Amino acid sequence: MDFAPGRPYLWHGVTWATGAPSLLLADAATAALSRVDLMGLRIGVKAAGDGRFCTGRYRFSGTFGVEPLPCPQQARAGPGGQCPACLGRDDFRFAHHAHEGGHVPAALSAYLDQPHLLYVATFANASSKVGTAAAPRRVSRLDEQGPVHATYLLQASDGRSVRVLEDTLSRDAGLAQSVRGTAAKLAALANPDPRQTRAAHDAAVGRALAALTALGLRPEPAEWTPPACGDELRSPPRGERLAYRHDLREGEHGFQVESCSGSCALVRLTPGDDVRYVLDLSVLKGRRVLIGSYTSPAAPLQGSLF
Repeated sequence: MDFAPGRPYLWHGVTWATGAPSLLLADAATAALSRVDLMGLRIGVKAAGDGRFCTGRYRFSGTFGVEPLPCPQQARAGPGGQCPACLGRDDFRFAHHAHEGGHVPAALSAYLDQPHLLYVATFANASSKVGTAAAPRRVSRLDEQGPVHATYLLQASDGRSVRVLEDTLSRDAGLAQSVRGTAAKLAALANPDPRQTRAAHDAAVGRALAALTALGLRPEPAEWTPPACGDELRSPPRGERLAYRHDLREGEHGFQVESCSGSCALVRLTPGDDVRYVLDLSVLKGRRVLIGSYTSPAAPLQGSLF
């Protein structure tokens, strides 16, 4: 993709829909979406103004598929990241309460009627969560979250019953349904501890399997295989590695992506740098940016400063 100098783009973030990490951007003038392969990408980025803008919604494609649909007006984002118009047309917003008897539009109902997977994922900071994924998204759902380890526990017949099991594991196995704390994740990726994350994951999976067995179910655990392009980021560092301490939402930045896991990337600021940095590309979601020959601030980021 050739970026037009001086033209703002709306940063949608990292997508794994194709099986590899891509940067999803929308032309701020036309709202047309473009994907750019992230691995090996050298990119310079500069924030273009303040505030967040709506990144649209997902719509159903056929019976089981989903695809991103950009906001046609690229309006200012509300508290949840969408403008009122896109939120009002987003059928996915009803998915979280469908298993509780909430309103379910026809397209969402068809989507929920397909098999779903229940899984446990553990991240670099050794925090674990329980989650669900529609069968066609069993891989990309985890790829986009970027855990270090994940285990599929069982396959349920539909999306409603799997959400009931998700709630049950939250209650009976003490597993959260979301993991926050971006700073903690980045700090952990700067110096990963494979033994700690493996032990935490095995413990979480053990609790989940025990809870499911107590319900009279027969789990069939299967390990998720993480994408090879994130191996370097998930492994103990070779050489010096630091969390990137500049705010991507301010000023100019430039880097080359060498490894990627979820929305996090291991980058080198210049080809000759001995130090590599870990940063989270999701912080720019909903921000307008300029793409060009930008570089990161010249002040050195020495390990002794942190």
